[in-house]
Amino acid sequence: MSNSSPAGGSGQRGLRLAPFRGLRYVRGRVGSLAAVTSPPYDVVVRPDGQRHLETADPYNVVRLILPDAATADARNRKAARTLARWLDEGVLAADPHPAVYVYEQRDGDHLQRGVIGALRLSGPEDGVVLPHEDVMPGPVADRAALMTATRANLEPLLLTYRDGEATARVIDRTAAGAEPLLATTTEDGVRHRLWAVTDPADLAAIDADLSTRQALIADGHHRWATYRRLQAEHRPDGPWDYGLVLLVDSARYPLRVRAIHRVLPGLPVAAALEAARGAFRVRPAGDTLDAALAALGKAAADGNAFVLAGDGYHLLDRPDPARVAAAVPADRPEPWRRLDATVLHHLLLDRVWRVPDAPEHIRYIHDTGAAVELAERLGGTAVLMHPVDEQVVLELAREGVMMPRKSTSFGPKPASGLVMRGLDLS
Repeated sequence: MSNSSPAGGSGQRGLRLAPFRGLRYVRGRVGSLAAVTSPPYDVVVRPDGQRHLETADPYNVVRLILPDAATADARNRKAARTLARWLDEGVLAADPHPAVYVYEQRDGDHLQRGVIGALRLSGPEDGVVLPHEDVMPGPVADRAALMTATRANLEPLLLTYRDGEATARVIDRTAAGAEPLLATTTEDGVRHRLWAVTDPADLAAIDADLSTRQALIADGHHRWATYRRLQAEHRPDGPWDYGLVLLVDSARYPLRVRAIHRVLPGLPVAAALEAARGAFRVRPAGDTLDAALAALGKAAADGNAFVLAGDGYHLLDRPDPARVAAAVPADRPEPWRRLDATVLHHLLLDRVWRVPDAPEHIRYIHDTGAAVELAERLGGTAVLMHPVDEQVVLELAREGVMMPRKSTSFGPKPASGLVMRGLDLS
């Protein structure tokens, strides 16, 4: 990723991260900070995970990011009413001064630090923020309606940049010397700490440093597309020209890259296996999830491979080259044509299984165990994927080539509920 100004269009030339008055939970008004946080909205496994979070605390942020009602309009109105009520009751309050927030996550021996702020939005022609996945119009419309109703950015995107020395100095000095605004450990064992940076000199150093950088969207493509859509719908030079993000220097804090799995509720495993024979080699993948994932990792080193689960574990590998060539578009770069997600969607889902590309037919699940459990409960098939190499993601993004949606899961992801951005706060 470039360390100098992007050479793209004539607009914005680098990352511009602005301070904002963060909306945060007020200590003493909630049971615990851990009980009111949530994974990002698209990681929550619904409905079980959503219900679990709702019952963890009456003020859990899932009531804002995934409101529960019969229709989309009712859900969004409910979220807006809930946010307004929590502000009126003092459950949430805005910090007194605009800040850029240093955010730390520690998961075992894995440490990640970055800065949360309001990022000035830019277009693809500027080459400042690089997406690497396509998006679906449905989730973009859903998030746009929610943000419009609440007039808030409720959870930050995750972006990566490289080699920001001045920003790193501010981050490390803040984390080493200041008392955090909050510290909590969520139920997944990850420890979270947050600090506010308000010193004008520090803010100026961060701004100058990041203004020469570009970033890769690691997580949150649909929310980035939502930010851009809402910016186009509102007058320029206002709060809709910015979006809430977490920026992590991946040279100092390399992210983990994991796969996003598919669950096909309407396709039993036996039918999936029978149809796949001839397009792939089909064989047992072991008796346990760990054994199946080990077999997948070994097979993926030699080419496209998947594990089908839901009724035992079955390995699909060594696809028929002729059938792959016939199914995958030939007008795209070779690295894109070789991606597991490309072959899965164009060959298996479209041609072999004929599964429509719609939410009721394909569910995207980040956790392997949750994907298998959901497939077993629904009598369907979980398609377990192998992670994409990060360098492939970066190279395709630099070339402006979009990967199939939900191809990667970068992390650790920022917890939702630690800090939010209200668009009406000055």
